[in-house]
Amino acid sequence: MHEMSRALGVPGPLDALALWLLAGALVILLGLVAVRFSARSGMPSLVLYLGIGLALGNGGIGISFDNLLLTEVLGYAALVLILTEGGITTDWRAVRRSAGPALSLATVAVLASVGVVAAAAHLVLGLSWQVSLIVGAVLTSTDAAAVFSVLRNIPLPRKVAGILEMESGLNDPPVVILVTVFAAQAAGLGSGDPWWLIGLTAIMELVGGVAIGLLVGYLGAKILGRLVVGSSTLFAIGVISVSVGAYGAADLVHTSGFAACFVASLLLGNLGLPHRPSVTGFATALGWLAQIGLFVLLGLLANPFEFGAQVIPALVLGVILLLVARPISVFLSCTPFRVPWRHQLFLSWAGLRGAVPVVLATVPTAMGAPGLDWLFDLVFVLVLVFTIVQAPTLPWVARRLGIVQSHHQVDLQVEATPLDELDAEILEVHIGHGSKLAGVQVHELRLPRECNVALVVRDGHSFVPGPTTLLRRDDQLLVIAPSKERSAAQKRLYAVSQEGRLAGWTRTRPPQD
Repeated sequence: MHEMSRALGVPGPLDALALWLLAGALVILLGLVAVRFSARSGMPSLVLYLGIGLALGNGGIGISFDNLLLTEVLGYAALVLILTEGGITTDWRAVRRSAGPALSLATVAVLASVGVVAAAAHLVLGLSWQVSLIVGAVLTSTDAAAVFSVLRNIPLPRKVAGILEMESGLNDPPVVILVTVFAAQAAGLGSGDPWWLIGLTAIMELVGGVAIGLLVGYLGAKILGRLVVGSSTLFAIGVISVSVGAYGAADLVHTSGFAACFVASLLLGNLGLPHRPSVTGFATALGWLAQIGLFVLLGLLANPFEFGAQVIPALVLGVILLLVARPISVFLSCTPFRVPWRHQLFLSWAGLRGAVPVVLATVPTAMGAPGLDWLFDLVFVLVLVFTIVQAPTLPWVARRLGIVQSHHQVDLQVEATPLDELDAEILEVHIGHGSKLAGVQVHELRLPRECNVALVVRDGHSFVPGPTTLLRRDDQLLVIAPSKERSAAQKRLYAVSQEGRLAGWTRTRPPQD
């Protein structure tokens, strides 16, 4: 039918589909080129994605797009995928010591930052307190996409990187709640409840979201381990589905879907599930796709001809946010945990804003709040300018503060791939710079019975090791273990990595899966 319509010269719906698919493919390819350029120039990729959107929109080719509600919906969907990727790829063993400061930054710091920015918007810009609170809440959230893409290229101390990663994943839920509440009040949709009750409701939503994330993540891991363990591709799809499902389940019962999604993803990424390379690769690919689509969409929605009126307010609020609100919130949140002052200074400068504030800027207007059409332009300008200022300077700031490490402190990476027909698993072990496996002979590993080091890959060459083969840093090992012994073998490898060849003779326990 399509070919007949084409032969008759009558355009059909498939022609429009082909056009959109071609345009989408070209945008994604441009996004990939932008990633390459970003890696070479130091310019954050999100800025380039926004530039692509602006070039396609009213400021360039002229594609018209002004659907705020659709942007909000697609933006939330993209954020779910970005948080999923962030949770799955975050190593809990590396960030668990950062949980306290990160949780404080996601709660105490959020409230402090909202208060400071709202006060500045009211006193300096002359906005009403109602509008000022909306502005403060919208600008408070750090962006997971920006943090995960930029900071992982800087060799930071494990605790600092962990704080920033967990903060960016945890502070979205309370900010979304605050923006929704403030926007509803401005639109006349509020319930009229006292502020203490609204605050209590927000806390309950966060706690409920975390609980649902833990439950869904745990049950999902058990189901996936029994049903689709034989296929790495299906397993990866299943893991992503569980994380996305956690968001849906939490949101349907009026708890924080973002908190549930991040917690479920973090749990799934750290339970020692099989097919981790496939899961991580698939999640990372979806995260990149979500980032490209989201930032291009936001650039497409923006109208650069309307930016002029918001440049001065954006610069004023950005300076206050960067030099006043962020340092105060970091100090209040991190000082009780005895975070060193140099780390606090870097945390203050590294509060990157990105897609989350821009997406949240569409919420008040989409909910019907009057007189806030300018908010999107203000937030867009602020994010664009200060991302260009902050992101490229992060390596320099880290070096000036003396917190750059000579190498990333990765001690050991263990990935499991099942061999169903043999009822065994292949453990792919990478010996990092901080691992005490370096200098240990193979027989000193004392792995469980029937577990064997089958292959060592060193400097691009592979060989079958003997009992006295000395392991080195950056070696990759293939360990064959029966399925019933996989967990014990993995625990033993982590124990030797932490304690050396005398592991088991001390009281220190190896980390749990």
